[in-house]
Formats: sequence, C-alpha cells, structure tokens
Amino acid sequence: MKRILLLLLCCLCFSLNPRIPLIKKPSLRSHLRASDQLEDFLKDHQVDVFSRRYSQCYPPTLVSLKPGKAAERLYNYMDAQYFGLISLGTPGQNFTVVFDTGSADLWVPSFYCVSPACASHHKFKAFESSTYIRDGRVFGIHYGSGHLLGVLAKDLLKVGSLAVENQEFGESVYEPGLSFVMTKFDGVLGLSYPSLSDELGAPVFDNLINQNKVEKPIFSFYLNNSPGKEGELLLGAVDEDLFVRPINWSPVTVKGYWQIKMDAVKVQGTTSFCKADANSCQAVVDTGTSLIAGPAMDILFLQQLIGATPTPFGEFLVDCSRISSLPVISFVINGVEYSLTGEMYVKKDVIGDRGVCFTGFQAVDITSLFGPMWVLGDVFLAQVYSVFDRGQDRVGFARLKARPTE
Repeated sequence: MKRILLLLLCCLCFSLNPRIPLIKKPSLRSHLRASDQLEDFLKDHQVDVFSRRYSQCYPPTLVSLKPGKAAERLYNYMDAQYFGLISLGTPGQNFTVVFDTGSADLWVPSFYCVSPACASHHKFKAFESSTYIRDGRVFGIHYGSGHLLGVLAKDLLKVGSLAVENQEFGESVYEPGLSFVMTKFDGVLGLSYPSLSDELGAPVFDNLINQNKVEKPIFSFYLNNSPGKEGELLLGAVDEDLFVRPINWSPVTVKGYWQIKMDAVKVQGTTSFCKADANSCQAVVDTGTSLIAGPAMDILFLQQLIGATPTPFGEFLVDCSRISSLPVISFVINGVEYSLTGEMYVKKDVIGDRGVCFTGFQAVDITSLFGPMWVLGDVFLAQVYSVFDRGQDRVGFARLKARPTE
C-alpha cells in the first residue's frame, strides 16, 4: 500500500512540474545571412524607418511605447534559437513558441491574419475550439521595428502536462513586414513580470500560480548548446540532476524584466566595465535573445579588446583559427564570477561554402532607472542552470554538471 501511495505521489509531482523540451534551431539571422538577405533586411527594418512606414496601420493609442520597455525585442528574436510546444483550445491546437523571460504576453497567429508571415506558421482557429471565449479588444505589441496588431481572447492553454483555464492571449492579425516570415517559431509566451504586459489579464505563469498548478512559484531553464539537441524548461521546480549546488541568488531590482545587479564585467581577469559605480551594472536575464547585449560604447570597447572586426550589419567577426586564444570574458554576479571562453561566446555560421565566426556580443542601448543595462541572453545562459523565483523575486544561477559524451 505504501508503495502504491509513493508511486501516486511521484506521478502527482511529475504532473505539477512539467518538463518542456526546448529544441535549438538556426536563428532568423542565420537564415537571412545564408540567403544573402541580411543586409537588405537590416536596412529596411531600421527602427525609425520601419515605424514611420507602418504607423498609419495602427490605432493612435497603440503607437506609443510604454516607459521602461526596450524597443529592441524584434532584434532579439532575430537571434532566438530555443523553442518549445504549447497548445491552445479544445481540442488542442499546437504552436511552437519562444519561452521569453524578456516579455509578459502570449500571442500566436490568428486564422484571420493577413500578413505573409502567417502563411508559413500555424494559425489559431477559434471556430474549432469549444472552450474559446471571445474578447474583441484590440492589442498591440511594440517591437523595435513596429507593432504587432491583433485581438484578445481567452481559451484553454496547455503547457506540458499543465492546463491553464481561461488564459488571456493575443491572436495576431497583422505581423509587420517580413520580420516573422522566416522565423522558426509561431508565437511568443512571455515569462516576465505582469508590468511588462501589453495585454489585459494575467500572464501565463501568474495564472499557473493563481490556479495552483505549480508546486512552487519558480521555473528553471537548461539550454543545451548542441544544435538539434534538447534543452528544458521546468515549471514549478528545479532539476537537481542538471546542476551543482549552491544556487547563487540575486534579488530582482525592478519587477518588470528579470533585472538584477551585476558587479562587474572582466576581460582576462581585469575589470573593464561597471567599476567604480555605486549601482554597478544592471542586467536583464533574457531567454528571448541569443546574444549578450550591452551599452554601445562598452560593447565597442569589448570588441576591440577581443580583436574583432566590425561588419556593415552591426556584427563583429573574429578569425576562426583564433578562437582558442581569445580572452576570457567574465561576468561577476553577487560575488560569483562566470567565465566564458572564446569557444563559448563565439558563434560559428556558414556563408556560401566558408565558415565565419561572430562574437556573441551586441550593442543595444537600453535605459532603466539605474542607467544603461546589459542583457544576458542565451550565450550566457547556455553555460549555467538558471532559476527564476517569483515567490522571493530573485534569479539564481548554478554550475552545470558535466554533460555525458554524446
């Protein structure tokens, strides 16, 4: 009898803490580069040019950007590589989404979407869902190059083994330009604080907490850095088999993004950034972007220290034969130093029949109450086990266990 109860408890724990497999795929930037479209795309999607071109398509109330939000989310998604599955409606309709700690909204393409981007993605068919609740209000999400426009609705959401009832989400009917045409994901599921939400209603993880669907108000990420291999998002728990304790916790400084204090950024052991600053640096922990971003002047100096050469596209090249001799870049958080070697922060790609190597650092000026911010994207997060704790408003990092030889 005890054995049966133990098995039942194990099954219950499994259902409360679902594992969402995350697949790593080539980014939109890689596809554009391979098809020789990157230069034209970046020219056409400059923030000011693109916004002027499409601003007349949106209601005036949707055109303004909320204070404190970065206008760079679209560029972040250009480099997004880790995707997972959700379903909406009854019966469930499957969508591939970015699980994004840098935003709070859930949206997928609508069956009625008129944009070319929707033709190549799964579209939500409200008329096929018996649990669909029409809302009708218009929503708009501001990206770096324009607004995504749609209507709000509610329906049953399934994330792994969890079911979220009456989840508010956006059905996009207009996705600007060609931004999402070549992406490998259908939509976005935001995991940040509710204050970043453009939609009305609680974000997904808030509803999971409110509906008592998770064991603890935390979620954790393991990002496998091998192409085609699975990473994992675990809701409500951590996976002790993937990391070595202790977890280094940092308090959230502003409850919007998962924003924390960073003590310093070092190059080859020498502090180069954030020094002599009472607030040090602020850093956003963001699974929705692949790169590590920072203030433009700092990143330019960092690229010089690495010996990287700029391209017309805002990227920086390094000689692939020099990767093993590149300087170690370290990020100091709550007194713990996280060191990245050249093999960890250089991204390899193919142009034509030759390999090219780009640094994983990008210049993005984002301001906050504490001044300019850094963004710790997947280049950093793939080297650690990351835990996001809404119960105690903190972010934790732990060293990964040695991975078995594959």
